[in-house]
Amino acid sequence: MASTPSRPGTSASELPIPVQPRNAGMPLDLGWVRAARANRSALERRATTLGKRRTVKKEWQAAWLLRAVTLMDLTTLQGDDTPGRVRRLCAKARQPVRSDLLEALGAERLGIRVAAVCVYHAMVPTAVDALEGTGIPVAAVSTGFPAGLSPFPQRLAEIRASLEAGADEIDVVVTRAHVLGEDWPALYDEIRAFREACGDAHIKVMLGTGELGMLRNVARASLVAMMAGADFIKTSTGKESVNATLPVGLVMVRAIREYLERTGTRVGFKPAGGIRSAKDSLEWLALMKEELGDAWLRPELFRFGASSLLTDIERQLEHFVTGRYSAAHRHPMA
Repeated sequence: MASTPSRPGTSASELPIPVQPRNAGMPLDLGWVRAARANRSALERRATTLGKRRTVKKEWQAAWLLRAVTLMDLTTLQGDDTPGRVRRLCAKARQPVRSDLLEALGAERLGIRVAAVCVYHAMVPTAVDALEGTGIPVAAVSTGFPAGLSPFPQRLAEIRASLEAGADEIDVVVTRAHVLGEDWPALYDEIRAFREACGDAHIKVMLGTGELGMLRNVARASLVAMMAGADFIKTSTGKESVNATLPVGLVMVRAIREYLERTGTRVGFKPAGGIRSAKDSLEWLALMKEELGDAWLRPELFRFGASSLLTDIERQLEHFVTGRYSAAHRHPMA
């Protein structure tokens, strides 16, 4: 990486960082939005270098993988979710890496835990109860997830209901037709209304990038979402045929950087869907470090939307400790 990674003995919580203010947003600037461009071939070339030109090995890799664990929104969004499954997932959130592995890594005192647990509205009370006293936030997907096509008053009511149930963060879905039709005022007004309904809760805006057609649309939608007050912009619902990809990530983080340069406000980023391996997580961390810097390697500004990713990271950590890969069933999720 461009600078020395944190050692396994260094916790993210031990490194100083100012309190992250909310993104208040700004009036819609159509000139800025329409000027946004994205060079697909250049972005794809840049993306291919991340896993080749920048690598971390041995104890450095173990340290980066522990950091990745602390950046996860541990997620279950299945039609067959049950309270029992959610409780087991929350238990994993509290202790995401086996204690014997943490002890072998010298990391048992770092308080390694995930950034949040993300569930459907119906499971919010269960998750809140299971995580009581931990400080781990509960995020709820909302606004007609995953398609975002339910009546608008109903989508606002979903946000309010999840907040009343105890959710700390809300992941909202935008109307993709606004982007595809380049109706930027409608997209801005929609997200602004979601932001107001969220009140003090952080809002993560899912753009559904796999359904937006062109990378230029991704760039423009990212800017509109931030202008409307998004605290995080998120690639996907995880339900599209194409979810988080590195070229899409580059478009979005560069929009975040441009927004910071123009407004002085930091906005978070969350890739979600299709990130399943430890190697994938290292590439995303490299992207964040190189494009936005160390400040975005913290849960205040970067999250993975993940479910199966944690299993592979824990297997890689066991390999580092023992020299052997273990079966996935040794690292159960839910």
